[in-house]
Amino acid sequence: MDSTVVSTGTEGKTWGGGNRPLGASYGKLMMWFFIVSDALTFSGFLAAYGFSRFKFIDSWPIADEVFTHVPFLHGQELPMIYVAFMTFILIMSSVTMVLAVDAGHKLDKKKVTLYMFLTIIGGAIFVGSQAWEWATFIKGDYGAVQTKGGNILQFLNTEGERVAISEFATPIADARTEHERSNGLWFVEEGTLTTYSINEVVQGFEANPDLLVRTQTLTETGEKTILSREESLLTLKTNGQSVVEGANLRVNEYGTSLFADFFFFITGFHGFHVFSGVVINIIIFFNVILGTYERRGSYEMVEKVGLYWHFVDLVWVFVFTFFYLV
Repeated sequence: MDSTVVSTGTEGKTWGGGNRPLGASYGKLMMWFFIVSDALTFSGFLAAYGFSRFKFIDSWPIADEVFTHVPFLHGQELPMIYVAFMTFILIMSSVTMVLAVDAGHKLDKKKVTLYMFLTIIGGAIFVGSQAWEWATFIKGDYGAVQTKGGNILQFLNTEGERVAISEFATPIADARTEHERSNGLWFVEEGTLTTYSINEVVQGFEANPDLLVRTQTLTETGEKTILSREESLLTLKTNGQSVVEGANLRVNEYGTSLFADFFFFITGFHGFHVFSGVVINIIIFFNVILGTYERRGSYEMVEKVGLYWHFVDLVWVFVFTFFYLV
């Protein structure tokens, strides 16, 4: 029995899935998939931050009091100035990336090289600035006392200005030795000792009648609660447990430790993205210099890495808005 083959006109051809979606190449499409998935990740982080802040709204640190430092201007209170500078640098690097992509469309190797270089410089400045901000945040500035309930007590003078513990703490000539494996239980090892003990802080506070204690609890007007002199002494003596200097994943001199946890995680995750983008940009930059894309007749790789860079910049706008401004 003869078999009949019905011709459909597609013999010898491989189905390619139709037209390319949105006219994008496979590489650009995969970059878009990555950007969408990464955007969902950052959205989850920011949503968690928002819920946590809402839950602890009455004790959340005030950003204007935390991010006040500027390199080479020690001792001056300049709220959010340096963070705004970092944001400006990152946005401008996005502009130079746009110019690099546009030059790539025109096959202008010289301009692509220039604008890619400026983009790399902008990204490097941002990463370096973020590292400096982390170091400053970890080191702290004024110091505070943590109560037995985990609340943070800060110190003010009668004019409402912050006072550092180092300015009033009275050194006590007693031995403060770290607990190590060599002189205690083998499975217990104490962390680094703070500059001053709680007793030295209490004694110095008593000797300075112009000092007051400010708690981390916010009033209805959004300002931290300031205790009277009598309440300050009583709270410090009865509830003061330990001295806190700077911030880490366990304690935070600026307020609730959850704020520091989110700060390190969200800004660190974004900083890793920026650092990765700088490394990728450097690789693409050297390929441009070597003429790799000129020989291909297309600078699409510059456009693909540009999509990633714009995404990183856009994420920082949201981080800056929700974490620093709101």
